[in-house]
Amino acid sequence: MEKKIRVVGAKVHNLKNITVEIPRDKFVVITGLSGSGKSSLAFDTIFAEGQRRYVESLSSYARQFLGQMDKPDVEYIEGLSPAVSIDQRGTSQNPRSTVGTVTEIYDYLRLLYARAGIPHCPECGREVTTQSAQEIVDHIESLPPGTRFNILAPVIRGRKGEHQGILEEIEKSGFVRARINGKIRRLEEDISLERYQQHTIEAVVDRLVIQQFESEEEKNNFRSRLTDSVETALKYGDGYLIIYDVTDPENPVDTNYSEHLACPVCDLSFPEIEPRTFSFNTPHGACPTCEGIGTKLEVDVNLLVPDRSLTINEGAIDAQEWGGPKAQGGYYWRALEGAADLFNIDLDRPYQDLPSENLDIVLYGTRGDEVPLTYVDKEGREYEFFRAFEGVINNLERRFKETHSEYMRNRIMGYMNDHPCPDCGGARLRPEALAVTIDENNIVEISAWPIKKALQWINRLGGSDSPLNERQQIIADRVIRELTERLGFLVNVGLDYLTLNRSAGTLSGGEAQRIRLATQIGSHLMGVLYVLDEPSIGLHPRDNGKLLRTLEGLRDLGNTVMVVEHDAETIETADWILDLGPGAGEHGGEVVAQGTYEDILKHPDSLTGAYLSGRLKVPVPKQRRTGSGKAIQILGAREHNLKNIDVSIPLGRLVCITGVSGSGKSTLMIEILYKALARELNRAKTKPGDHD
Repeated sequence: MEKKIRVVGAKVHNLKNITVEIPRDKFVVITGLSGSGKSSLAFDTIFAEGQRRYVESLSSYARQFLGQMDKPDVEYIEGLSPAVSIDQRGTSQNPRSTVGTVTEIYDYLRLLYARAGIPHCPECGREVTTQSAQEIVDHIESLPPGTRFNILAPVIRGRKGEHQGILEEIEKSGFVRARINGKIRRLEEDISLERYQQHTIEAVVDRLVIQQFESEEEKNNFRSRLTDSVETALKYGDGYLIIYDVTDPENPVDTNYSEHLACPVCDLSFPEIEPRTFSFNTPHGACPTCEGIGTKLEVDVNLLVPDRSLTINEGAIDAQEWGGPKAQGGYYWRALEGAADLFNIDLDRPYQDLPSENLDIVLYGTRGDEVPLTYVDKEGREYEFFRAFEGVINNLERRFKETHSEYMRNRIMGYMNDHPCPDCGGARLRPEALAVTIDENNIVEISAWPIKKALQWINRLGGSDSPLNERQQIIADRVIRELTERLGFLVNVGLDYLTLNRSAGTLSGGEAQRIRLATQIGSHLMGVLYVLDEPSIGLHPRDNGKLLRTLEGLRDLGNTVMVVEHDAETIETADWILDLGPGAGEHGGEVVAQGTYEDILKHPDSLTGAYLSGRLKVPVPKQRRTGSGKAIQILGAREHNLKNIDVSIPLGRLVCITGVSGSGKSTLMIEILYKALARELNRAKTKPGDHD
């Protein structure tokens, strides 16, 4: 095989019919002025043709799902490998996507906790243990007399499919009924299940009633029947059974019992611990209140009342329906006036001076107490009636949930912000998942650590002083090795400051690109052409060496690494360099120089070589701007990792904020300064980061 990629007659965008030869299995940098055609050559020509050829090699059936790919404007390319593009596009904006899920590290953590974790009772914190069949029988017998219940054996739990074979097997085993998706059905019925929907099937083993027995013989007979039914349910339910209490048919209650996990003090049983127990993307693991998001959208009083010096009559409440007498005649304003009259709330007093109990009634209502409302019809007749006042915030949140108008939802959303879930506190998971620990840490605590600290903890689990017992070490060995490798890749590309629970939507383009790079390294592919777009962007020089060693490692596996880059250290490290130019746009698109780093330095026409060699320099200004003498003061900044810092930024000067990756630069500038100014100057509905 020829050890080079030959591109002949490339004319994409501003490329001027260029022909280049690029060595294979090398670290290649394409550099030049901005707009000189670097991305046109790397991405729109070489990568696009490699991707098109791969797609054409697939079957016609597979190609119909991928769409037609246009051939780039090039005569031909020889020596092309399957190509993978790692560019700076952002990752998923889905709030459920995190650094851990994107890199699949969280998937391995879920597996680790499911296999080696120690479950505890979320109520009392005791380590939970298994229950024997006799203990389950004793607990059922302690139910109040008159309790009517079914004993169910779970057979299928949350799995897609028609499950006809399972239903037939249950019927052949002698069972007459089954609870299917929460509804009791007779198995002799014609039961048809949707193939692509999840279903839960539980066999009805017995139907019993707790009674007051007159003789010991009747009591023993009942106990014998109950014991047989419990043992049968445990057998068919693989160690699990459900007591379906139907004493109140309108409000039936499920109680789980298990031969595996139960708390004897709190009388609580828990479902089997599986990897999906720790997934916030499934109902089995997600907090039921926030459904695994970790936050709830709620009205923010600071957005609803932006100027607290105004009175309510002057429009202190920014929402249209509550904007003062201008809303006179509207039902909501009349309700507010009625509540104010009844509870002596002065609507002409500045909002900030109102007592807290008055503000509580205005914002959260009368909690069921009715207030007088006066209605005037078109003919001038007045009607008085009584209604409970629900409060401004309760009213907006109710209408937000109930409205079908996209306009109304967007308008109300302008007064809302994400707040931590009141039940899980932002942890996203059910209490029983949070109660499973390894080395006294649950999975949420590990996800909140920086990747560097998480790697140290994983290394400790697999080391000689591991807190795991011998059985746990054997079970977790392969998972720990995989976690060590994947976390190590992220450290090597300079992302050791990120946390696994960091939302993917908050990552910069450079961070998202390096995460995808780390994922590709973990795939251990050979013979691939990797095309990257300025991977060093946003990276502190301290961490640049780690990134370059990672790229060299990718090359040493037997891959061609092609990088569009301006960074001097990256250019110096490259095996081969293409310098495009000589200018930008229509003045570019030509190969000015190509070769090794030394060749570029010596080339007389290479602008890149002139600056790298020192022949040309960017002059340092002899005079600095004095500015206006004023400054923006940021006091007590403590969002994310900022440590309650005070910052003074002079006005009228060019100010640079720098620091190592993850030091808090973007948090200070974007989350605090920009959002605070946008809210104060433009009345934007933004919530600045925590500061004084």
